[in-house]
Amino acid sequence: MTWEIWFSLFTHFILLSLLAVGGAITTAADMQRYVVEKEGWLTDMQFTSCIAIAQAAPGPNVLFIPLIGWQIGLQMGGSYWDAAAGLLATFIGIMVPSSTLTFAATRWLQNNAQHVVARASKASLAPISIALLLATAWLLASSHDSAAKDWPLWLFTISALLLAWKTKIHLLLILGTGAVLGMIGVI
Repeated sequence: MTWEIWFSLFTHFILLSLLAVGGAITTAADMQRYVVEKEGWLTDMQFTSCIAIAQAAPGPNVLFIPLIGWQIGLQMGGSYWDAAAGLLATFIGIMVPSSTLTFAATRWLQNNAQHVVARASKASLAPISIALLLATAWLLASSHDSAAKDWPLWLFTISALLLAWKTKIHLLLILGTGAVLGMIGVI
């Protein structure tokens, strides 16, 4: 791989970092558009597998970013050095700008809590995060090969969403029910 490709990957993840309101997972739709559709570095299956593996592992959900970089490095360069370079390009690109911006914005918001801009930014971040998460959910759901025959899964997903939103049923109970239904083959 060339330095131009690594720099392109790094700068794209810097831009995504500044858009990642609500966490890095909210920018997965654009990551997929860039690394799968535009550049062709990964397939849809490889991309969604990186997200699934990272979400299943304990730890922060941002772990899918270095997995994507690692996979790109292996696909494009073929060596572990290329994989490590991809991991570093994506992970540093996504973490440093957003962490710096978060630190600076938090300090400013603490010192100016009653300022009209502070109140407006707090009120606007939740809808933006929700919209970005819905885009990511749509991306992950649309990459599923057999969505039409998996109607029980879709029914449970919508039911779980409504139960979590409209009732006081504990989220772990809903997740546990989904796990049990998945283990016995219902969904």
